[in-house]
Formats: sequence, C-alpha cells, structure tokens
Amino acid sequence: MATQSPFFGKRDRDTDSLTSRPAPLVGSGTNLSGSPVNPSSLSAQQGGLAPAAAPVAKEGGSKLTVGPNIKLKGVEITDCDTLVVEGLVEATMDSRLMQIAEQGEFKGSAEIDIAEIRGIFDGSLTVREKLVIHSTGKVTGKIRYGKIVIEEGGQLSGEISFGAKQSLQSAT
Repeated sequence: MATQSPFFGKRDRDTDSLTSRPAPLVGSGTNLSGSPVNPSSLSAQQGGLAPAAAPVAKEGGSKLTVGPNIKLKGVEITDCDTLVVEGLVEATMDSRLMQIAEQGEFKGSAEIDIAEIRGIFDGSLTVREKLVIHSTGKVTGKIRYGKIVIEEGGQLSGEISFGAKQSLQSAT
C-alpha cells in the first residue's frame, strides 16, 4: 500500500548518531571535557536554562533588552536593573541602568541611576547619578540629572535641572 520514503530511514539513522552521545545535565557540575561548569552560565543553546534562582540575577542583575523592530507600549517596567532599548519603548520605569542604542527610542517617564543615550529619549527623565548623551543621542522633555556628559553632536532640550539626588531626597 503506502511505501516509506528512503529519506525517513536516513534521517532516523543520522539522528541516532547524534543521540548516542550523553546529553549534558544542567546540574552535573562538569561538561563533556570534564571541566567544571557553572550551572548559571548555561544557556538555551547549550541544552538547558539557568534556574530562576541562579546567582546570575544577583551578580549581573536583571536585564531587559527590547530588540530592533520591537515595540513595547503602555507598560510599567519594574524590578529591572538594566534596560537596553534597540526598538521602541513607551513606558514608565525605575531602574539602575538604561542604554538606548542609536536606532532605539524611549518615550515616557524614567528614574535611572545611569543613562547612556545614543538614540532618542522623549519624556520625563530623572538620572540620579550620570547622564551620558552620545553624539547621536537626542534627549527632550523634563530632565533632571546628577552629572551630565554630552558628546559633540548630542542634543538636549526641554526643562533641564541639576540635582536629581537632592530633588529625590526632598520629595521623601
């Protein structure tokens, strides 16, 4: 009746050779060469995901990357140590570090320790420590900062005030 294609048998034989090797275990402690492995350094590419409570979140902090051509609108971003914007973000957030790439754009309100702007920021920005506007960066709106660095070509316009740390302390 129905005949089996020779491709099916070939694929089964080819995959058998791949599956005959032992797969690395997430918590095994060593890799195939016998070297020690930090379980938190495993990625999805290597066959496992790091557990949610892995030390990576403590060492490197939580990081959100909004990639190119991605639009993230109408959200409040919380518990994020680092935000990398390569697409468009319309949000409210409080974070430690914000990096806006050349093609990135952030619209909304942000309270940040350190901000590095290579793209566009439009809205209310409070930078508690250091605001860096690179030559391709454009920042508009209500801006408060502790320290500021503007490269030649960088743009800053709007209601600008110094002393983000003092304004936060007086608000409490």
